[in-house]
Amino acid sequence: MGGSGLTPADYLKKILTARVYDVAIESNLEIAKNLSQRLGNTVLLKREDQQPVFSFKLRGAYNKMAHLTPAQLKKGVICASAGNHAQGVALSGRKLGTRSVIVMPTTTPQVKVDAVRALGGEVVLSGESYSDAYTHAAALQKREGLTFVHPFDDPDVIAGQGTIAMEILRQLQSLGTTRLDAVFVAIGGGGLISGVANYIKAVRPEVKVIGVQTNDSDAMLQSVQAGERITLPDVGLFADGTAVKLVGEETYRVASALVDEYVVVDTDAVCAAIKDIFVDTRSIVEPSGALAVAAVKQYVAKHKTKGQTYAAILCGANMNFDRLRFVAERAEVGEEREALFAVTIPEERGSFRRFCELIGDLPGTPRNVTEFNYRIHNEREAHVFVGLTTQGKGESTRIAKTLGKQGFKTLDLTHDDLAKEHIRHMVGGHSSLSSDERLMRFIFPERPGALLKFLNLMRPNWNISLFHYRNQGADYGRILVGMQVPPKDDKAFTQFLGTLGYPCVEETSNPVYRLFLKS
Repeated sequence: MGGSGLTPADYLKKILTARVYDVAIESNLEIAKNLSQRLGNTVLLKREDQQPVFSFKLRGAYNKMAHLTPAQLKKGVICASAGNHAQGVALSGRKLGTRSVIVMPTTTPQVKVDAVRALGGEVVLSGESYSDAYTHAAALQKREGLTFVHPFDDPDVIAGQGTIAMEILRQLQSLGTTRLDAVFVAIGGGGLISGVANYIKAVRPEVKVIGVQTNDSDAMLQSVQAGERITLPDVGLFADGTAVKLVGEETYRVASALVDEYVVVDTDAVCAAIKDIFVDTRSIVEPSGALAVAAVKQYVAKHKTKGQTYAAILCGANMNFDRLRFVAERAEVGEEREALFAVTIPEERGSFRRFCELIGDLPGTPRNVTEFNYRIHNEREAHVFVGLTTQGKGESTRIAKTLGKQGFKTLDLTHDDLAKEHIRHMVGGHSSLSSDERLMRFIFPERPGALLKFLNLMRPNWNISLFHYRNQGADYGRILVGMQVPPKDDKAFTQFLGTLGYPCVEETSNPVYRLFLKS
């Protein structure tokens, strides 16, 4: 598609005459009230997650297909896709009464395969990657005389996506303003930003068009910087909707000429943005759908802007449900409302309590413990993995220094991917020092002082040999504690549990404990 020679004025005509509203809706443009107040700038959300297939992709797919000749429609269309484009083509095919063949990798989740079939698409599974599926689709296209509907590198597809920018500028007036300083657009292959940039620069050239990519899938940025299209050897799969190794020829040409700036965001920032969007809309977007909001936050923090108006396109909401746990886990760290540390404390009586009291006395607003993982290690010192609430960026460094000055050697893990993805779940194991250990599963009330009450009621000669806690956002916390209680203290231990009054279950005889934790 490279060298089409179409100017923004040419694209403007194509966008104004695009046929998208047979299948697409004019999605809402909403003010993100909470986020706007927090950032000191007006953030507008373009709700493409509201489309019938929960993504903007059907705009471009339908516009391309609606411009085909009757003879082409009679033969049918084909595409290669594992995601939102597949659903857009399938829905468009059903609307136009034409056959739509969707080649998907064999690794595609069944829920997406079922969604395409439910829309009338003929699913062909081939290969383990998009590239494999694309190769098979090209072969089928030639053999059966089908028309290929490219997910991004086609002027008609680009024009369909450009209708989003047309709506944004028109909808500003319904919000009582014409001000728009920048539009933030996620980039995969580049179809969406090409359409948006062409319309914006033709109608409102003073408005910045800012492209957004993840740090592990930034093919467009690398290509623009190199002055030629760059093929990435690998792409990250968290934001799978924008995980493209090679951008289009036409989209590269347009982006090189019209995109003002690029912002690169990481996984934690995307997770935090998903949460921000949920707080303002009560909707959950997919990772790629949150890229634009993550970039707005990063842009404001970098440039210290105030009073400006930014539009962020929420480009999709086809979220895999099983990803939500990961998103919730990383959102607080991405916002830097949680800091993670490895702290070494002396293995001596009272040190655990002294450490907990120190946390309560740390400077700043009252801090809550969000996570605490510990397993008795040796006779001299103990290593704990601990999470604390924070109020903003940079606090983790100051907390680490404060803990260090109080005699607790501290390592800041807030930005350590190994710690966040794996080690936090692996603190534990067998210990030769855990004699007379009883394993108890408690439910603690989520309120200040609950842990100290537990520690103060314990007998001084009972040692904590294991502790695991992670805040799950409920009004109670589930805690696993290993306590070294001599058999002669069984009666006293029973009395302790009664006085404590927290619901508990003893797991000392649990076979899982005996396999993985008991010495």
